[in-house]
Amino acid sequence: MRKTFEQLFEALSDHAKEVSFQIQFWDGVKKSYGAGEPQFILTIATERAAEHALESGSLGFGEEYMAGDIQVEGDFTQLLRFGADDAILNLPIGLKAKLAIKHLRQVSLNTLSRSTKHVAHHYDRGNDFYKLWLDDSMAYSCAYFRYENDTLEQAQQQKYEHICRKLQLKAGETLVDIGCGWGGMLIYAAKHYGVRGVGYTLSKQQVEYANDLLKREGLSKEISIVLEDYRRIEGKFDKFVSVGMFEHVGKQFIPTFMEKLQSILKPGGIGLLHTIGQERPVPGDPWTLKYIFPGGYIPTLDEIVRTMCDVKLIPTDIENLRLHYARTLEEWSARYEVHAKKIEALYDASFVRMWRMFLNGCIANFRYGDMRLYHVLFTNGLNHTMPLTREHLYR
Repeated sequence: MRKTFEQLFEALSDHAKEVSFQIQFWDGVKKSYGAGEPQFILTIATERAAEHALESGSLGFGEEYMAGDIQVEGDFTQLLRFGADDAILNLPIGLKAKLAIKHLRQVSLNTLSRSTKHVAHHYDRGNDFYKLWLDDSMAYSCAYFRYENDTLEQAQQQKYEHICRKLQLKAGETLVDIGCGWGGMLIYAAKHYGVRGVGYTLSKQQVEYANDLLKREGLSKEISIVLEDYRRIEGKFDKFVSVGMFEHVGKQFIPTFMEKLQSILKPGGIGLLHTIGQERPVPGDPWTLKYIFPGGYIPTLDEIVRTMCDVKLIPTDIENLRLHYARTLEEWSARYEVHAKKIEALYDASFVRMWRMFLNGCIANFRYGDMRLYHVLFTNGLNHTMPLTREHLYR
């Protein structure tokens, strides 16, 4: 068993010679890889934990880390970047793990009845939890860093502004936000552009928080936040936005989502889809699917554009903000660690480790792996009023 791990980490080290690290095995043996001080130390405390990790891949590794039988000191991101390496991706997993993963994917189908449960699992952890490490506007999505020294708060406000400019918002227009979170995007658009808006979410805690905030901001007449599934939205809107919700739609329902957008956006209306994506189809991570995002699915850029075009939504501009998301996640992770003891008091040590692995894994995926963050701007049919250049975005 130890020999298998040694060979695996030798291969990983060969593929990333700039990463130095040390492995401590259950029998006391230590192995070092790379030059210089180790950037991380991985301790596999029991042989059973090693067997589980090899048998079940990321699902086994994550569960053993959550249990404390796999420990990591130092830069966790540098370890988790190996998750995108072919040496890891091509490891065979056991039949039991294959069946478990197949079952996970079956029960993650985002039907109307399951979607609310899936959203609650992630977003109804408690507003107090998210307040500890998000920015003041509670934006739980990629920020936009215009300058090297931007704070997270500045970068999230700049993200809202970047989106508003892309949508060419004007006073009096109606804006629909599917997956509106805690309301930050709509509040910014109402304050700075004078729009009237409706936001939809399946999180009860987000609805309560956002509506309370709207009252305090004096925006209850301009903005409403509704607890409803996107499939049940009615009405017609001038503009559409969705920030970080599309990842919850699921592969089977992408055409349904696009059909709904086409039906609620006025002819010639402008929409923006802000979503994680990838260039090629890669199976979703089973640990993330089980513990963090049940029902989650990362679409390919091809799926997004093709299904838009199928319903005559016309993509007009695509931007990849990948490293902006890596920086955002690094800010979140740093704030998360500052409050790790508070989070442990709210939940437990296993929960702290679970979210630590999630945040660092996301950093690794955006810095070193296949994850992208796309802004797909589109119109409902032809719109010849669209600017001929991008100059309006950067003035």
